[in-house]
Amino acid sequence: MPKATARHILVSTETECEALKSKIEGGIEFADLAKEHSQCPSGSSGGDLGEFGPGMMVKEFDEVVFSAPVGEVQGPVKTQFGYHLLEVTNRVD
Repeated sequence: MPKATARHILVSTETECEALKSKIEGGIEFADLAKEHSQCPSGSSGGDLGEFGPGMMVKEFDEVVFSAPVGEVQGPVKTQFGYHLLEVTNRVD
C-alpha cells in the first residue's frame, strides 16, 4: 500500500495561498510560513502531516499527494477546509 509524508499550509483565501506560494518560490522556508500563516494545528510543526496512506486525507489531498512530484510545492488546492499549499516530502509506492 502506498504511503506518503507531506506538509501543508492552510489559509482561507486563494489569493493568500498564491501569495505564500510566491514567497516560497522566492526562497522563504515553507515551514516558517506554515508556522506564521497556517490555520491548521499542524502549522506549529511547520505544516508536517506525518505519514499517511490513500483515503486517510480528503479526496483533493489524496489526488495531489499520490501523484505530484516529491519536493515540489503544489497548490492552491481547494478543500472543504480552505486553500492549501502541499508539499510531498516522501512517498513509497
